Amino acid sequence: MLFDMTALAADIRYKILTATVTPRPIAWVTTRSPEGVANAAPFSFFNVMGHEPPTVALGLLRHPQKGFKDTAANILATGEFVVHLVPARMAEAMNATCVDAPPEVDELAIAGLRTVSSEKVAPPRIADSPVAFECRNLTSVVTGPRQLTVIGEVVCAHVSDEFVLDAARGHIDATALGLISRMHGSGWYAHSTDLFQMIRP
Repeated sequence: MLFDMTALAADIRYKILTATVTPRPIAWVTTRSPEGVANAAPFSFFNVMGHEPPTVALGLLRHPQKGFKDTAANILATGEFVVHLVPARMAEAMNATCVDAPPEVDELAIAGLRTVSSEKVAPPRIADSPVAFECRNLTSVVTGPRQLTVIGEVVCAHVSDEFVLDAARGHIDATALGLISRMHGSGWYAHSTDLFQMIRP
């Protein structure tokens, strides 16, 4: 079946992309508005893009009524954000931050999440997330009406001590993190299980 993406409705294009590009890691992003209001929201159009410098990319879709989502508006205004990865034990809290709240509402408070100060950026970190990347915006590209791609430099990485196998060598117990990812359709997620290994030739 050939899908001409230039001729399809937006919702059909979205379904095709999200049903085929799986699993997708979840960036649980915290930002702070210029007025000082914290914001948290998860995004699954996300991945790491390189290591010299360490970079991540976020795809931030538009809000159907408001235009730029709060996360995108805050990153454009301040240039700073924190990406957290989501363990299975925090799935419900992550889902709670999906709420469509107005900009003056702190989703972290709604979800009952503890926060701590970041080291190098203004947005807070989610205290119980096992991995957090403090980021500064390197570049942002508006790829459609109020649709934004952000490439951020990771200026500081936090990994919970219990998952660090060898700090000097950068060895992390990835399996033990128990991270979840997004799958197809509304509300579908996957666990990081059933792994296999192949040796690169």
